[in-house]
Amino acid sequence: MPHAGLMDEEALGPIEGPLQRARLHIRGGKRRLRQGKTAAGIVTLYDALGAALQWYFASTERRTKAAAGPEDDLKKEGTAYRLLVRSGALDGKFDFTAFDQLAEYALEHEMPGFDPGEVLAGVESVMTQLGVMPFDEAALPPEDPATF
Repeated sequence: MPHAGLMDEEALGPIEGPLQRARLHIRGGKRRLRQGKTAAGIVTLYDALGAALQWYFASTERRTKAAAGPEDDLKKEGTAYRLLVRSGALDGKFDFTAFDQLAEYALEHEMPGFDPGEVLAGVESVMTQLGVMPFDEAALPPEDPATF
């Protein structure tokens, strides 16, 4: 994954760690899509979204604002996403269920000919609404071009 060797998520803590991971995976996912590694790019963006959701709910203030209760399993991306839509933190225009299914498919299949433009735009919209984007890529650790 794009964050391997570039950060120590545990040392950064429960808020900064997932935020850094999300940003590294956004950058890496977009690079993979540009390189035609569509399946890998989709999976990487899915991980970015998971890290962004983890980051969002790591804050007590944001978790309270989203009205997350003890019955909400926030480790499940679908549950976390639906809670954010219900609370108004996200507009709900992004089809998370379709993205989840696409990522599952991408884990097992290459995707030649698939145009990821709409998916990327949707992920970027969610990341912007969450406050993960925009960010200064120059502030991230330099990417190793030799990584997948």
